[in-house]
Amino acid sequence: MSDVRHVLVLPDRDAAEEVVEALGERFGVVEEPRLVRDALAGEDDAEDAQWLVVLRDEDGRLDAGELDRFAGEWDGWREEP
Repeated sequence: MSDVRHVLVLPDRDAAEEVVEALGERFGVVEEPRLVRDALAGEDDAEDAQWLVVLRDEDGRLDAGELDRFAGEWDGWREEP
């Protein structure tokens, strides 16, 4: 079993929460992805934070390009680990 993770970077919390919901519908993701607030260096203001959606893909069934295009629908992207 590998520990493959995908990290989707989203511009705000609302987008990240929508992505979490849509992941199940679009990709059949069963395990709840983790939401993480990623403040920009030196910034405490929530307006300056990106949100990360971290999902495990132990079977390697999720395509990185598909996930990148999917995150792009919310002005986000998939970060390379």
